[in-house]
Amino acid sequence: MRAIWTGAITFGLVNVPVKLYSATEDHDIDLHQVHDRDGGRIRYQRRCEICDEIVAYEDIDRAYVEGDETVVLTEEELSAIPQEQTHEISVVEFVPNEQIDPILFDRSYYLQATGKSPKAYVLLLRTLERTDRTAVVQFALRQKTRLAALRVRDGVLTLQTLLWPDEVRDAEFAEPSAGIRVSAKELDLSAALVKSYSGDFEADRFRDEYQEELRRLVDAKLEQGESLDTEATFGKQSDGADAEVIDLMEALKQSVTRSRAGKKKVPAKGSTASAKPASKKKSTASKPSPRKKKAS
Repeated sequence: MRAIWTGAITFGLVNVPVKLYSATEDHDIDLHQVHDRDGGRIRYQRRCEICDEIVAYEDIDRAYVEGDETVVLTEEELSAIPQEQTHEISVVEFVPNEQIDPILFDRSYYLQATGKSPKAYVLLLRTLERTDRTAVVQFALRQKTRLAALRVRDGVLTLQTLLWPDEVRDAEFAEPSAGIRVSAKELDLSAALVKSYSGDFEADRFRDEYQEELRRLVDAKLEQGESLDTEATFGKQSDGADAEVIDLMEALKQSVTRSRAGKKKVPAKGSTASAKPASKKKSTASKPSPRKKKAS
């Protein structure tokens, strides 16, 4: 399996070198669009609306549209943002496991220990298990600053990216109307129904029946010879430095001393301690308000 990110977990003076791997995978069957008359592959082209030419990926920049104005951001400008270049998973704080609302969870990743010794990795893992805490961390992945929860699952450090608070919609619109009365008898009957369906959750008991039926349909058509030559109809397809923990016990002692001297402040959203004041040009790369964001 190929690592998608290499860096280190840092808290205080402790440095835990790790590699990041996706913890989940999609098993859905990929379906392509084809012409119903001859089975030819339908493809989409990246065509410029001004010169009407087809544009290659290497000639594409990104832009933010606000009203009648468009701000173009080059790859060089985006790569110059400090938090997009860091290879550190910085621990902000350790919080009780139950304090993170599950609605904030996004994608999950496994962290593998690298370097000459996995002792720092095991120490952090055991500490999280012993204290029943989750580490709230910040790091950069795919040109975005991420907020994430670092916890233990099946004996492995697991990183789950979190949505930013302003990305979770207010649920007030879905609240039921006030004044609705529920009788004690109705509540008792409902509780009895819940009890009759009660059990322990076992994920292996559930299956994606749609994908299973879709696979059976595809296999049946292949067996019956109802297939086309892929090349004839679709055409030919186009083809960190490890950090080492030095004197771990000393680093831990110094980190605890610093923490007691003054509690570290939580960095603002999308910022890091090493970030330099952004210039006026780069400030356009900051996260726009959802109300103003439009597709370019």
